[in-house]
Amino acid sequence: MLAQFGANFAAVHSVVCKIYQRRNSGAVALALLAIGGVVSGCAVPLAVNGQDPADPSVKVARVGYRSTVAPYASLRPTTPSSWRKQNDSVAPKPKSGQ
Repeated sequence: MLAQFGANFAAVHSVVCKIYQRRNSGAVALALLAIGGVVSGCAVPLAVNGQDPADPSVKVARVGYRSTVAPYASLRPTTPSSWRKQNDSVAPKPKSGQ
């Protein structure tokens, strides 16, 4: 909405500046601000793809369910295991022939 308002203001400002040949007039800027606000307030927003979002007969994609906690694994404290066993489980496997 703000971008649309800024575009309207810039368009009207350039036309008015060409007509009056003044660029730094406070009254002109205030008038442009009021005109731009009225014009952008009356604008009807259009859907991006041309379909009316309020129309119940418009076909839309199905909504799928995806759990947000699906890969969860409990990490509660457990009894400690030996450090050698844990180290061997993550160590690289020796290459064959060595």
